[in-house]
Amino acid sequence: MENHKPKTLKELKALRKPIRNANIIAKQKLSLLDKLALWITKNVGTMGFFFVIFIWTTGWLGWNSLAPKEVRFDPFPAFVLWLFISNMIQIFLMPLIMIGQNLQSDHAEVRAEADFEVNTKAEREIETILMHLENQNEIIMEILKKMEKK
Repeated sequence: MENHKPKTLKELKALRKPIRNANIIAKQKLSLLDKLALWITKNVGTMGFFFVIFIWTTGWLGWNSLAPKEVRFDPFPAFVLWLFISNMIQIFLMPLIMIGQNLQSDHAEVRAEADFEVNTKAEREIETILMHLENQNEIIMEILKKMEKK
């Protein structure tokens, strides 16, 4: 029978890498342009921005369709209809898609934080179990030594 001495808790701690919060590390690695892109995405991907685009488009179309001909700057049917048809998907879907991405991102971040907390708790519990096992190993070794003497 081989005599394998289990590693002590101190040895196991020396081998272990410290726990890091991935969200904090990711935020620290962001460049200024990355932060700007995140800010734009977060602010454009809101219902408020969606309504601003909707009101702007409605105002543009309304003014150039219904205003007196002398004050129209883009009279119908010139570019107004083209603008309306070609940009409808972009105008309405882009903010909605970004809203969805923001919601998914927020959910993923909450999930990552929860995972981090669970992992931290599990590590503490494992350390406790390891300490108990180490203590039991010492007691068993003492019992074996006493039995060998008899």
